[in-house]
Formats: sequence, structure tokens, C-alpha cells
Amino acid sequence: AALAKNPLAAELLGLMERKKTNLSVAADLSTCAEVLALAEAVGPHVCVLKTHVDVLSDFEPSFAHQLGELAKKHDFVIFEDRKFADIGNTVAMQYGEGVYRIADWAHLTNAHAVPGPGIIDGLAKVGLPLKRGCLMLAEMSPEGTLAEGKYTEAAVAMAEKRADFMAGV
Repeated sequence: AALAKNPLAAELLGLMERKKTNLSVAADLSTCAEVLALAEAVGPHVCVLKTHVDVLSDFEPSFAHQLGELAKKHDFVIFEDRKFADIGNTVAMQYGEGVYRIADWAHLTNAHAVPGPGIIDGLAKVGLPLKRGCLMLAEMSPEGTLAEGKYTEAAVAMAEKRADFMAGV
């Protein structure tokens, strides 16, 4: 944890040590009530709860507050699997503003390298003051993926240059 350059990465490594687990659970569900019930049930046992806020059919801002309270209660990190993939200015608005205000409640998110380093700059502008982190998507598992080889190498290099905000690859 002491070697991590991103504050959230350091926090997550410490969390794994405290809870003696690296378990992450994907809350791939369609309602806020389902996600909150899952978070309450698995929270004491996990380090990370992964969400997809844009598939919740009944999203309301109070959901983010309730999920944040459960994360504090059970000591886990909220990872919004948003997969940002636009230019820096646009992702900054998507991350910090709009309907979901993701940076306000999600400790961790992720982004594609396709737009170049500006995507990291845009997200970091919003996330760094909040001690947030981002994972760089350097590879993907679907058949036919283009995220491999030189793309992967370039994505890793891009993330390494912004270790202050990037929590991992």
C-alpha cells in the first residue's frame, strides 16, 4: 500500500489487508433496491462492489447516498464500471456532472485508452480532488477484441504516466 502513487489504490490495498480478502462482487442488477440489498448482504465480506448505474431502471440521487453509507458501514470500495471513452472535456462532465454525478459516490471507475491521454486528464481533473481512482482498460475478453497487442502496450504506458490518478490497468 505504501508504494501506491494513487491514494485510492493505497486505500484499496490497505482494505484488502484489513479484511483479509480481495473479493469483488459485480452488482449487475436492474433496480436500486436489488443493488442495495446485495451491498448489505455481501458488504462485510468484500473489498469492492462493482456497479453499472446506467442500467438501473429506477435510479434516483438518493441511491448513491444510500450505497455510499453501506460502503462506509461495511468498509468496501464502490467501483462504477462506466468504461468512459470520450474526449477529456466530455468525460469530465459525464463523471462529475449529469444525472449520475459518478465522481460524488464511486471511489473507482474505468476508461478506455482509445481517446488518448486526454481522457485521463479529464477524469483526473474531477476525480483527483476527491481522492478517486481509475482503471485503464488495456485488454478485453470478448472474441474479436481489438484491445490487444500494441493497443494494450500503449494503454499500459498511458496509465503509467498518470500513476497519480490511475489505480491500475
